[in-house]
Amino acid sequence: MASSKPEVSCTAHDLPDTAQHYLVCDTEDCKKNCKFYCNPCHRPLCEQCKDDHQKSSETKGHEVVPYRLRKRKLPVEKCKEHPSKDIDMICENCQVPLCSKCAIQEHRGHTFEDLETIYSKNFGLCLNEIRNIHQFFLPTVQEIKKDIREDAKKLITFMDKIRELIKIESESMKGLVDEVMSEKFEQVNKLEETLKEGIQSQYDTYKEYNAYLKNFDTKIYGYMSFDKVQSNPILFSLSEYLKIKSIPETTKPIYPEFTAGQYSKDDFAKLFGQISIPDTKPEKRRIKPLEKLPTQLEPTKKQRGRKRGKSFTKRTLSLSSSVDIAKEYTVPSVKSAYHLSLDTSGGIWVSDNYGNLVHADLKGNQLQKIQTSAGDEGYHTVTKDGDLIYTDRENNIINLITSDKTVTEFIKTEKWTPLSIHSSHINRDILVGLNKDREGQVARYNKTGKEIQNTQKDSKGQGIYISYPHFITENINGDICLSDYDKNAVVLINKMGQHKFSYTGQGSKFRPFGICTDIVGHILVCDNESNTVHLLDQDGQFLLLLLTEEHGIYRPVSVCVDADNNLHVGQYNTNKVKVYEFLE
Repeated sequence: MASSKPEVSCTAHDLPDTAQHYLVCDTEDCKKNCKFYCNPCHRPLCEQCKDDHQKSSETKGHEVVPYRLRKRKLPVEKCKEHPSKDIDMICENCQVPLCSKCAIQEHRGHTFEDLETIYSKNFGLCLNEIRNIHQFFLPTVQEIKKDIREDAKKLITFMDKIRELIKIESESMKGLVDEVMSEKFEQVNKLEETLKEGIQSQYDTYKEYNAYLKNFDTKIYGYMSFDKVQSNPILFSLSEYLKIKSIPETTKPIYPEFTAGQYSKDDFAKLFGQISIPDTKPEKRRIKPLEKLPTQLEPTKKQRGRKRGKSFTKRTLSLSSSVDIAKEYTVPSVKSAYHLSLDTSGGIWVSDNYGNLVHADLKGNQLQKIQTSAGDEGYHTVTKDGDLIYTDRENNIINLITSDKTVTEFIKTEKWTPLSIHSSHINRDILVGLNKDREGQVARYNKTGKEIQNTQKDSKGQGIYISYPHFITENINGDICLSDYDKNAVVLINKMGQHKFSYTGQGSKFRPFGICTDIVGHILVCDNESNTVHLLDQDGQFLLLLLTEEHGIYRPVSVCVDADNNLHVGQYNTNKVKVYEFLE
């Protein structure tokens, strides 16, 4: 019998980089969201149909599990020896897949195992490894690469410091050389003066002797020209009168000699000190341990907790292996959901591009409506105290609405037009995206409305690469995240006002709109051009397309994450807001 291995295939919703599309129940005429799966029937079921399925006498014994824990259906493959039979088991003795007829005829007495169980188990293991790659290995490698880049920067700084120390040592050595040279010059000068004095003394001796000779010469001439005989010695003995003093003896000066110091380049180098690497063992880079992820057939702690009906310990949130739509709600009196601001009591403020700003609960009941001058920007935000702040771009002011619905003028932005605004729940600061003459900037105000920072330029005097900051938010690390669809970029600015990163999409045209962050620091941004929601890490590095058209979204323009870590998505030309579960 010819044996063959079943083909392993996976759909887009199995993979972590494309997530799971919006599945519907398999029951005829039922279009509700699928959350469960019957393993024997291989049918996706909604909650109601799941209950009916388990109550039916024919299927009440079937294993029904949450959809993400389902068994994968074995691909249908006919046995080549018995074309009417499916290959659905594996012989453990021979390690070959086969059909039931092959088992009876050729493998009698052997041990068999259900091929679908093995297939589903191994399929789940593969998905878990893919999840490990995307959620652990790739992010960890990115962190290590970032750490290495920081080491490279530190190396440059460290080596520059050593160069500076060598330069200082050199200047010190030059100073000592100059000092010694000055002392030697002084010694030479003193010796020169001493020798000069000796030479001058000898010169003066001969000068005096020369005068003596001239005087004696005159005296002799006087002896020779006489007019009186009696008083002239020439008539008598001249021996006493003609006796000349001998020439004084002097000595030549002994000139000093200079003996150069005996040293080599190595001797001189030793005076500078040494450059060496410490004889210590290098510290290993820290790699965080891989947390065990639940397999596709293994319930999570959250699910086990639900089954027991008890609470469980809160654990670190991470991306879910699938993104499910939890619900949707309709906001009255708006034509689109261009921007969303969740309030502190469970409601939401929604604005469209016609200046309608509506406060509603998540059941679609309107609580308040305001007519504003703003359009398709993120121009409103709710403070930690529950007050609403929104911009008035026609008058360049920012208004504040308190819980008693009193409207007051809060901040004047003078010649700059306020486009977007965000109230920080970290420090209660207010971030405002501003524009003037196609130039953008970000201003930070404290909770009383006093400007405390302006990031039109970074620390090097360079522009921060924005023109129209249409949407603005703050990440858990204090970074300011801006969405500028005129620049086709998401711009990150750190808390010091320095440009950190610009994200421009994944190759095709990128038109970013609404932007928000989640509890673990992910950045989520709508791409209105490709009908997707991009997921970035804290440094602006692309992770995956969290939502696509397969999830039921079209022209997304706004996003926000609620207290239960659900993602609310608003779209152009519809007042329906969809809510997705994407963290677990």
